[in-house]
Amino acid sequence: MGGIGKTTLARVVYTQMSPLFEGKSFLASVREVSEKYGLVSLQKQLLSQILLKEGFNIFNVHEGNAMISHMLSHKKVLVVIDDVDNIQHLKCLVGRRDWFGLGSKIIVTTRDEHLLRSYRVDDVYKPSTLDDNEALRLFNLKALSSIVQENDFVELSKQVVEYADGLPLALEVLGSFLCGRDASQWRSAIERLTRDSNKEIHGRLKVSFDGLEETEKNIFLDIACFFKGEDKDFVINVLDGCDFFSNIGIDVLTKKSLIKVDEGNKLWMHDLLQEMGRKIVRQKSIDEPGKRCRLWDEKDVNLVLTKNTATEAVEGMVIDNKGEQNKTFLSADAFLKMKNLRLLRVFYLTNSQDLKHLSNKVRLFEWHGYPFKSLPSSFQLDNLVALILPYSSIKHLWKGNNPLYKLKLINLKGSQDLIRTPEFTMTPNLESLILEGCSRIVDIHPSIGVLRNLVSLNLKDCCNLVRLPSSIDGFECLKALNLSGCSKLEILPDNLQHVEFLEELDLSETAITKPPSFIFQFKKLKVLSFNGCKGPPSKLRPNLPSFFKLLQRGSTDSMALMLTPLSGLVSLKKLNLSDCNLGEGAIPSDIRCLSSLKELYLSGNNFINLPATIARLSKLQFLELSDCRKLKSLPGLLSIEQVMVHNCISLEVLAGPTTASTSLDWALISGVNTYKLMEKNNALTMLKKHIKVLANARRCFDILTPGSEIPKWFCHQRDESSIMIPLPHNIQNDSKWMGIAFCCIFVIAFKDDDAWEKGEEIMCKAAIHGRNSRRVCHSVYNLAKKYRLPKVIRDHLWLRYWSRDYIYPTSSEYKCGDTENLLSSNFEHEASDDMFESIIDGGVSLKVKKCGVRLFYEKDLDMMEELKEQCRNATSAPNFNDNGVTGKCDAILKRKRNTYEEEAGRTSEINSAKETPQPKRLQTIINYITGKKH
Repeated sequence: MGGIGKTTLARVVYTQMSPLFEGKSFLASVREVSEKYGLVSLQKQLLSQILLKEGFNIFNVHEGNAMISHMLSHKKVLVVIDDVDNIQHLKCLVGRRDWFGLGSKIIVTTRDEHLLRSYRVDDVYKPSTLDDNEALRLFNLKALSSIVQENDFVELSKQVVEYADGLPLALEVLGSFLCGRDASQWRSAIERLTRDSNKEIHGRLKVSFDGLEETEKNIFLDIACFFKGEDKDFVINVLDGCDFFSNIGIDVLTKKSLIKVDEGNKLWMHDLLQEMGRKIVRQKSIDEPGKRCRLWDEKDVNLVLTKNTATEAVEGMVIDNKGEQNKTFLSADAFLKMKNLRLLRVFYLTNSQDLKHLSNKVRLFEWHGYPFKSLPSSFQLDNLVALILPYSSIKHLWKGNNPLYKLKLINLKGSQDLIRTPEFTMTPNLESLILEGCSRIVDIHPSIGVLRNLVSLNLKDCCNLVRLPSSIDGFECLKALNLSGCSKLEILPDNLQHVEFLEELDLSETAITKPPSFIFQFKKLKVLSFNGCKGPPSKLRPNLPSFFKLLQRGSTDSMALMLTPLSGLVSLKKLNLSDCNLGEGAIPSDIRCLSSLKELYLSGNNFINLPATIARLSKLQFLELSDCRKLKSLPGLLSIEQVMVHNCISLEVLAGPTTASTSLDWALISGVNTYKLMEKNNALTMLKKHIKVLANARRCFDILTPGSEIPKWFCHQRDESSIMIPLPHNIQNDSKWMGIAFCCIFVIAFKDDDAWEKGEEIMCKAAIHGRNSRRVCHSVYNLAKKYRLPKVIRDHLWLRYWSRDYIYPTSSEYKCGDTENLLSSNFEHEASDDMFESIIDGGVSLKVKKCGVRLFYEKDLDMMEELKEQCRNATSAPNFNDNGVTGKCDAILKRKRNTYEEEAGRTSEINSAKETPQPKRLQTIINYITGKKH
């Protein structure tokens, strides 16, 4: 991506490192120079800069290659090749490794990651955009000559920083442009930016676009105009139908940093790149939007449709007229002139006549709330790839027998007028069928068995569906089957066992009373849910089925799901058995065999204890036990990330973790309304247990429990929702310092059940201010009924521990964050010692009564054990209570705390480091070059 700072970083590194080498050369703007003057001129420049002499007679690149390798093969050199866009640049300027002497370093900057990979470089560093704090500093450096900002410019500066979205080029260009201008001129310039991008920024970014092939340009423009934030596989299917070869095209765009694919497989691009792409489309016909190839802007679309000014140039259109709903009217001939229309997406439109014309070139037909009972009679579906009509009024899809070989996706979610599914022999290549919420469907057409390529079948909430066709065994590629909410579905066809590639099966809230045994033999199954499958009332059973049993120790008028052995589910990662009336002993002991299990949901059941074998689930990360009101004890677990025990009102024993995993950065125990647990334990004991086991493995962990007082062990306390404390000088170099412990008292007063349903966010924000300013965290919990979280109507404690590595990370993956929104007061002394601040924030229902914090050292672990014993001897108390120790124990605690904090302060002074750390992006790239990556 252009403008992200590659050249700037390379030049600073070059300046700092060049004294370590015998020769040096910085070849700037290689792409531009080679186009104007050729590669030979760059070869001469390379030799001249390193050997410090002129007059090299080089007549072609081959002579240049020979001369470079001959004259530099014994020199330790530093070479920067800037802005490379062709592999020939590398072949003719740096050639092979033996062209340069031992210890030489070659740095290449490029917008094309694939070029580096194909040349097999040692390492690739991808600069990231600046965080908000860094961006504001850079912008202020360019825009404001005075160190002290005037109030008028503070908010305006933030608006520019938000627009630039961390891109250094935009920050520098806009900062220089606004420098010396008054506030009214700033406002005018910012308003103009919302309508038209800056010419210099646009030009620099467009360089990458201009270097693309024509199909890649089309893919980029389609994503910029229509598909930002969409699923990558969906976009590939649609654009492949347009003959864009989008799989390789998207890879090219990714390697050139024009787009990125996130962890959820969604396509994203920087806002300024999207703006650049859309400007390219606008410039094709500035005054007549009907002559542009793509239309997405609400006003432009409204103008084209109401004035009927569309032309054959239009290939794609988005109609989303929420702001123009009283003006836009879609006539029957609205699309008559759009003969090359490929993509049509309608998200909001209330006024429309029955369509008469639609291009037969349409690949994507998407219309939310489609108001008609059938598709246009003139609609030729030959090229259709995706048909998306959620919440439509459609009753039947098509008539006739014309095959639809390109159709891969049908989504009719929420179309409650749909009575029957279509005949599927016309759609042999269908990959995804979504009929969720089509409540009038009773059965599925048996021709569905011909869909050999079907990957996903979603029949969720088809509440009148009574059976699946036996032809279901034809699904050779099916990976996901969702039958949740099919409340009349009682049996699964035996032929389902032949679907050997099934990975996800959701049978939640179905009427299935006897799960077939073959379900537990699916070797590739990763997700299985029986949530809400409670079985029939016992009085209705003529005989006890093999999979259910009467709960002798539980309710006498209900049945519970009885599972067969689970050991066949060797790939299972997520198992949901919530609200299944499971009683004592109902969970098979061979659950230990689920060696891949990561998430286990058991909430709303009736067992008293969990099987001891559950502790042997070595990969388990999430355990949900909320509303298990009879549960009394929870065994010690292996490395687990989250344990939810809300409303476990009988819980008395919560064993601490037995081992720690270095692969997880965070852990949570959340126990709202677990009052009996707190009667038998206390917050400090739980905190100590977890720190002792997890401190060196987890960067952060949280505990939420009932409690109305912050223990006095938290030596810094404040009757507010935030707290700030000074940190000892250079504490990060104190080897005895382990981290920071934090505690707050909060309560949430929901005004009614609707507010509880919606939930309330509670946020913990923490930052370091001063010499090493950075955002430590910004954690958000949503306390809502839909997440099985009860009302927090009484005081609760939130305890949090940050390890030293979390607060002062050494790895480049943890970059600085914005601290601007964390300041409870202006803190401008960046050269001073660090201050630690934490704030608890949330909505109107949240009330935070008090906060406490403590620096945690190694001796604290021993001290807590020692004080616990002394308190037991002095007061006969079994352990600390949440009010803190009293009498002698209080004095002991205070004395120990003061003594150790004085010692800690002296240790920090001794370990004080004199060197000022490098700026983080610069230090990271130096680590890459010198091989000191973390």
